[in-house]
Amino acid sequence: MRKTAISIAIALSTGSAITPVFAKEQATQIEKIEVTGSRIKRSDMETASPVTFIGADAIQASGAVTIDDVLQDITAAAGAMTNPGVNNGSGGNASINLRGLGAQRTLVLVNGRRMINSGTGAASTVDLNTIPVAMIKHIEVLKDGASAVYGTDAVAGVVNIILKDDFEGAELNAQTGLSGEGDAEQHNIDLTVGTSFDRGNMVFGIQYMERGSASQADRDFSSCPISEVDGGKSLTCGGSTITPNGHLYLENGKELQGDKEGNYAEYNPETDPYNYASDSYLYTPMQRLNLTGTVNYELNDRTTLFTEAMYSKRWSEQQMAPQPVWFDFTYTEEMGDDLLEHGADYGDTIHYRRRMSDTGTRDFSQVVDTVRTVVGVEGFLDNDWSWDVAVNFGRNDSVDQLSNLHNIGSLTEDIELGNFNPLDQSAWSADNMTDYLYTEQNTGGSQMLNFSASLAGELIELPAGYLGFATGIEKRTEKAWYTPDSLTSQGLANDPKVEPTSGSYDVNEAFVELAIPVLADVAFAQNLDLSAAVRAFDYSSFGSDSTWKLGFTWKLNEQLMFRGVKSTAFRAPTVDELYGGKSPSFEQISHPLLDSQAEVIVGGNANLTPEEADTLTFGLVYEPSFVEGLSLTVDYYDIAITNAISEVNNQYIIDNCVNSSGDLINQDSAVCSSANVEIANGKATFNNQLQNIGDETTQGYDINVAYSFDAAGLAWQAGWDTSILKERTITMAGETFDYTGLITSGLGGYADIKSSLSLAVKADAWSANYKIRYLSGMDSFSCLSEPSSCYAPSTPSVTYHDISGSYFVSETIKLTGGINNLFDKQPPYYSGNNDSNTDPYTYDTLGRYVYAGMNIQF
Repeated sequence: MRKTAISIAIALSTGSAITPVFAKEQATQIEKIEVTGSRIKRSDMETASPVTFIGADAIQASGAVTIDDVLQDITAAAGAMTNPGVNNGSGGNASINLRGLGAQRTLVLVNGRRMINSGTGAASTVDLNTIPVAMIKHIEVLKDGASAVYGTDAVAGVVNIILKDDFEGAELNAQTGLSGEGDAEQHNIDLTVGTSFDRGNMVFGIQYMERGSASQADRDFSSCPISEVDGGKSLTCGGSTITPNGHLYLENGKELQGDKEGNYAEYNPETDPYNYASDSYLYTPMQRLNLTGTVNYELNDRTTLFTEAMYSKRWSEQQMAPQPVWFDFTYTEEMGDDLLEHGADYGDTIHYRRRMSDTGTRDFSQVVDTVRTVVGVEGFLDNDWSWDVAVNFGRNDSVDQLSNLHNIGSLTEDIELGNFNPLDQSAWSADNMTDYLYTEQNTGGSQMLNFSASLAGELIELPAGYLGFATGIEKRTEKAWYTPDSLTSQGLANDPKVEPTSGSYDVNEAFVELAIPVLADVAFAQNLDLSAAVRAFDYSSFGSDSTWKLGFTWKLNEQLMFRGVKSTAFRAPTVDELYGGKSPSFEQISHPLLDSQAEVIVGGNANLTPEEADTLTFGLVYEPSFVEGLSLTVDYYDIAITNAISEVNNQYIIDNCVNSSGDLINQDSAVCSSANVEIANGKATFNNQLQNIGDETTQGYDINVAYSFDAAGLAWQAGWDTSILKERTITMAGETFDYTGLITSGLGGYADIKSSLSLAVKADAWSANYKIRYLSGMDSFSCLSEPSSCYAPSTPSVTYHDISGSYFVSETIKLTGGINNLFDKQPPYYSGNNDSNTDPYTYDTLGRYVYAGMNIQF
């Protein structure tokens, strides 16, 4: 089988939606790299596991200046992935979620070694903003359990980002872009310089990116929160029952709404709800600085010192509607007689809600610093076995602020003392509220220290080839912390108090991997190789265990190869999952009598135990001899997780613990008992801390067709990538739910089919790329029990079109440009949506985006 062609086929085998680079360029790069998923060095990418290869040229052609723009488009990505379109709760982070199993189950590596978890507070996942696009040589995406090779987190797969380490010269990139509505402008500039010398090389890079915002008010689909009326037969602009000027609940059952003049009338649910969307971001702003350097220095002919250093600083913001406040007070004569005509009596308890538009929006901001350094020595022994010893240190520090909060503890105290009249509208003026306003400031961070040593080589020669092996040991310590603002930690901001997070653990690990040649150059087996790996580990937090992996590659001939892997995987709970303090989160729910935002208490659980998984992949690679340049790959995957760590779906809690009349039900069940749902004045509050909820499974197929050819004096490359989801189930409290083909309010979407068709053409002086991204329609999770009650119980299929091109002005100057979402496809509305009346985890909320740039090489 031809090495170059089959390597390309395997590299493209898992459905990447990235515009492919050209065959000759790609083959050259692949021959030089170590394949993700194995510690044993190989001369090509013919391994048992499917690997997607994304080259630097493909990243540049996509116009992406952040890695999440690239990775979140691959067809194997699904579920909830934080991105600039997620305003509520993102904290400015960006993540990748392979197979829709959660970002925490995708391991992110840089040059084959762990990246520090990063973000706001005690982070549990890697923030992709910490990795600069300009320094990326290529990305390898392994969609296979790899715990036996890499340890914890590699349940759904591995993303390995390879940095440039052999670059010579200087390269400057500048790019600018904006949406079709003229907002969300983005500017990027980066400089990479590298040089080689007698005993090594060094590469340094700097990248700065600035991204503007877009408002939900500036798009027709998101300008107001849509409510369904008439039993789901029609739509209207809705909103929150927590309104400006006060929403009062009297003891006689009446609800009153205040106005600016100080009058009170009965609350009208059709006209009085507050439009919180008008003050919320649709696309969040950010500034980011990345500094990166790699140095390799030959100490002698057989030993090399290598170093990597990365630093990133992120300034990010989100904006949400003014703070909702609620409290109770006793109605007294000093407060006036406005409520008497509505049946209230002095001495009654008044339940008061107010949207603090008097003092402005809640403005979130984060400043996040992340540093990662690797120092190591690698070399060869006299028998050509390779070895390395390295120290990997990472640290993340964050400061996040939330302005325009109110000290409700002081406010209610003044009401009791008679110093503040909540029924007097003038008392709520911005000038009068100065003494109650404050800015919340929280700090947090994560730290990792990893010592590793490995040895690899060929043990003995067998009839079919050499027996390869790799072995190694690792010792890793991780800690994380989060310190909330002093007022917030006391619960004086009207919300329940936020608890601090602090904890650490360490783990000792050892692994062995073998590559076993079984047959070579016999009938029906040009090559048959087996692979095996085992990893043992001992955690201070839960004890000892092990994982294993078995795989094979079977080349029948030059055209056809089969491959497969059976393995076990595990994921240890992170510090945040174990020791995260309880805090409130306002989450979307759907219920006919309850406010659309429930107050959900989230946090860690010290009693969590590790997740375990069984994974299986099986596939084929076919390269017909009668069509040169054509390759086809098909891979089946099956991942089954037990003891899964997760929150229960918020809508599931409401559906199973509250009936349509607003009464609590099923309180003896495990889910409802732990949730401890409380209903007060139309508002739901419940607990949804992490727990080992049960089992999760996913099954499906990845299909890739790649075809490279020459025609009309041009070089062409076509690629078609498709992921078909067969099953995605979650079992909790003995009940199994299949999310296949569903879209949720908080877990994102699980489309049956995700597909990408790309075509690239290249001439001597120019290149062009065209890509179609397809997402099949989905049913809304919140409408499953009664679809007829929903206006939009499902979403239609969505297709996006992207174009890009480049022109070489000279040998050193290249102009680039493109349009993403060419036809300005708007995200669909569905009943039970997440935010912006749609799902920003799944759909493009920004619309058409145009960009242009210049590349200069020195």
